[in-house]
Amino acid sequence: MGKKSRVKTQKSGTGAASVISPKEMMNLVSDLLQKCSGPAPAPGKEWEEYIQIRSLVEKIRKKQKGPGLSVVFDGTRDDFFPELMSWAAENGASCEGFEISNFAEEGYGLKATRDIKAEEMFLWIPRKMLMTVESAKNSVLGPLYSQDRILQAMGNVTLAFHLLCERANPASFWLPYIRTLPSEYDIPLYFEEDEVHYLQSTQAIHDVFSQYKNTARQYAYFYKIIQTHPNASKLPLKDSFTYDDYRWAVSSVMTRQNQIPTEDGSHVTLALIPLWDMCNHTNGLITTGYNLEDDRCECVALQDYKQDEQIYIFYGTRSNAELVIHNGFFHDNNSHDRVKIKLGVSKSERLYAMKAEVLARAGIPSSSIFALHCSEPPISAQLLAFLRVFCMTEDELKEYLVGDHAIDKIFTLGNAEFPVSWENEIKLWTFLETRTTLLLKTYKTSTEDDRSLLEKPDLSFHSKVAIKLRLAEKEILEKAMASGKSKREHFQKQLEEGAPLPKYEESNISLLENSVSDSKLPIILRKLEEADEAGEEELKMNEALSDENAGGDVLVNGDSKQLSGTETENRETPYGETGDAKQNGKDVSEAERQ
Repeated sequence: MGKKSRVKTQKSGTGAASVISPKEMMNLVSDLLQKCSGPAPAPGKEWEEYIQIRSLVEKIRKKQKGPGLSVVFDGTRDDFFPELMSWAAENGASCEGFEISNFAEEGYGLKATRDIKAEEMFLWIPRKMLMTVESAKNSVLGPLYSQDRILQAMGNVTLAFHLLCERANPASFWLPYIRTLPSEYDIPLYFEEDEVHYLQSTQAIHDVFSQYKNTARQYAYFYKIIQTHPNASKLPLKDSFTYDDYRWAVSSVMTRQNQIPTEDGSHVTLALIPLWDMCNHTNGLITTGYNLEDDRCECVALQDYKQDEQIYIFYGTRSNAELVIHNGFFHDNNSHDRVKIKLGVSKSERLYAMKAEVLARAGIPSSSIFALHCSEPPISAQLLAFLRVFCMTEDELKEYLVGDHAIDKIFTLGNAEFPVSWENEIKLWTFLETRTTLLLKTYKTSTEDDRSLLEKPDLSFHSKVAIKLRLAEKEILEKAMASGKSKREHFQKQLEEGAPLPKYEESNISLLENSVSDSKLPIILRKLEEADEAGEEELKMNEALSDENAGGDVLVNGDSKQLSGTETENRETPYGETGDAKQNGKDVSEAERQ
């Protein structure tokens, strides 16, 4: 779960004078904060804004170059793995049956030193080894945490600062762990401009822009806090809080954090889990949980492993866009890959009120972000329900609002076995076919172009990842387009042949409630899994900053907005495999690692 760092570590040093005065640096940081806090750019202007923010960040980075500004360690990352294993064993973790090994392109991971059976518990990590929001509150960061609404609202940011403070403390309990973290990552925060350019026109590019902008905004905001807040005076960061340091800390958290229960089990908190976070990802099931009785994280084997084989875990049902943006790698055989698609019923439409009401009864927003999946069918039960309502006539809407068994019929909206009408099915699959065709036309290259590009021997690792992601999006859209065409033709044939429409019967409700098939689950009983969670995170951050500014607190020193960028999307089982957990979290996040 980590590419070996390609940055040569330097000997630590302190006290070197900066080449820029504090006032000049504060002016640069203020410019960055202002640029990152303005209104969202107009459509088509996102790349221009990204380049402007990047230019300011690079100016700051250039001024912050030089020895002594960042904490570094003598030696390479793998020099410290024996110390990590000894520290883990001393503190009650399991350290037998595996070792840390380098697996070429996958980076470091765990290798079995004996045969391990499927479902055998092979790894456990006690709470005292974990870096958590709670341990942050009890550290040197505590006084600032108690005063800053952003830290209180975003556990992931708190963990990033906790990590920076502990890295700067030669006596830190977690130093054996921190020394083994990569010194750089492969998430888009580390991409060169030309590497990011490969992602232009993709569905993922907006999240890449957001990640970069949010991280820059966070850095600018907290640079001011560290320089001006009295409760920050004792932090070991006042004279050496560089953008590169913050990017490293944010990336370390983003790629590794997980949600675990608090000691009393009353709620969840974010944590970094040493040693366990070395595991790499493969398809499968969540095999990690938290044992409150023994107060430790526990992991069982996903499958049988022979001696010398790599031990994998499943990070969760993450798309390749999520893996690239939050984990820094592309999974070639990702059975859970998908592409975002934003859909909504126009408020100017004559039937808007009726459609919105039917959707509301089904627990679906009238405007939302859904997903097209790499599997067949390409749409989920939620998206099928939305499209059916989206394409309903006025008479069909009335049937689902005031007709016989109207309430019960809501349960059939996401069930492929109960069409609203043949005409409705033809409309929705025609819509999907047309929409995906239009989306494919927005790309500047074809799938053949991308495959040819990937054959070039001089491509950087980041460029390959970006092109693979771009290609995967197109392949999903092409499959969805072909599926839409096939379904449209099928239902046209049903209509032309006068096939009887399957009728809803009251007895069918038991089938809908008890079936394990996703397509048959009652929509109203399911959470809309494809909601735009980034929007929820931004709302939370805006509220926190609004409260901060409204109070006239001198800590803000300017306006700011969302401070996200270290968030997760997937939620599997309670205390499941980790992730760059969104604090608005739906269930539990999975792991994002490098």
